[in-house]
Amino acid sequence: MIVDVSKKILIVGLGLLGGSYARALKRFGFHISAITKDQSSIDYALNENIIDEGTTSLDEKMIGQADIVIFALYPHIFVQWIEQNQSFLKSGALITDVTGVKQSIVYKIQDILRSDIEFIAAHPMAGLEVSGVENSNDKMFVGANYIVTPTDKNTPEAISSCLELGKLLGFSNVTTLSPEEHDEMIGFLSQLTHCIAITLMTCNDKEDMEKFTGDSFRDLTRIARINDLMWSELFIANKPALLEQMNLFINKFNDLKTMLENEDVDAMRKMMQHSTKRRALFDKK
Repeated sequence: MIVDVSKKILIVGLGLLGGSYARALKRFGFHISAITKDQSSIDYALNENIIDEGTTSLDEKMIGQADIVIFALYPHIFVQWIEQNQSFLKSGALITDVTGVKQSIVYKIQDILRSDIEFIAAHPMAGLEVSGVENSNDKMFVGANYIVTPTDKNTPEAISSCLELGKLLGFSNVTTLSPEEHDEMIGFLSQLTHCIAITLMTCNDKEDMEKFTGDSFRDLTRIARINDLMWSELFIANKPALLEQMNLFINKFNDLKTMLENEDVDAMRKMMQHSTKRRALFDKK
């Protein structure tokens, strides 16, 4: 089980999520090492005691000593890393990730991965509108959801360890979905919402509107401040599921538009009542 604090944890990609994982796990006494591209990130994490050691190079010894490896990389970089560097991982290592899409990643990595290493995928449903280890904050996991996406190639022990990791990190709801179920769910709950925020933020470029807005617009467009490189990759990686959810939204929006055109107050109120009832289910308890 993962709670053995003698285990060494390596985080590959020390950004917002990687740094937040490091902060949370360091509190339990794990030895935390990190590999990331910017020396400034390593320096900051060392100075703040977020990690025990770190490097920007491919340190074979550091990789080979890790019992658990957490990949916080863009999907295509994650796949490339495994293709090129999995030989450095120790036999029996358990690897997991924070990737926001699963079908296009999980099966590919499990197919190319050595048989003596296990990959159990997970998705922390948490984030901020900022990036970098300097903005890392493990408090953002509190009240958030953590999804493990096992396949038939995963052992019960690995699944249990990954679920336990989510609990150690402080997530309030730790659960499992298949990669297919995950991508359908994430297409609606995360990716579609980002699409809506982007569209709303760019459909009207009238000047000085920021001087007159209320909280409703700010709340609805909070996630429009977006990492375009990462999210465009995630959209493409989950294209079929996201397009399906976009079509559902467009159809329902057109229903509301038709109600307004016809001044069908009863229909609008019924839709609003259904919306109010559904929204109550999403309030954090």
